[in-house]
Amino acid sequence: MNALNRIVMILISLLLLAVPVLLLLVHFGVIPAQLVDQYTGYNVAVDFLGGLSVANLSSQALIIAAIIGVLVALVALLLLFRELNPRRGPSRNTVVDDSPGAETLITASAVKALSEGAAREMGAGSSSVSLSRGRPAYEIVCGITAPSSSNYTELATRVRENIRKSLESQNIPVKNVEVTVRRIAS
Repeated sequence: MNALNRIVMILISLLLLAVPVLLLLVHFGVIPAQLVDQYTGYNVAVDFLGGLSVANLSSQALIIAAIIGVLVALVALLLLFRELNPRRGPSRNTVVDDSPGAETLITASAVKALSEGAAREMGAGSSSVSLSRGRPAYEIVCGITAPSSSNYTELATRVRENIRKSLESQNIPVKNVEVTVRRIAS
């Protein structure tokens, strides 16, 4: 998600939290209604909804309104938490050699390309790799296309071992490699 999307999501979630809190503070007299009206035009909205009052609503309507309010608050908190605590994807660079003067980094796309090449070396028709960064090593999920005449279990085992061996020979930390035969080549 890019920065503009994050900013928009944060603003929406803050509004979903701030507006109900502000309305409650005005209702209970903590903040004067004239002050809020001066900055927001609060009275225009109140006049528009003037026919609505709590006394005119049935108990079922009050319960439904309370449930909707709680759901809106939960969605706002969820959106806010999601934007302030994003999931961690694979790191952009991994240090493979940190000796002074010879520091070497490898990108996540290079790790993905190495994994796909290692799968094809073992006889997989095609492969698709997804990475996630575990602590402190990569977790690799590889889906392969197997030739119809091959032993699928043996092929998946060979691919898994070759991916691990290829990455570890490049000093790339590997936590787990999972290989799945997704299609059979005709």
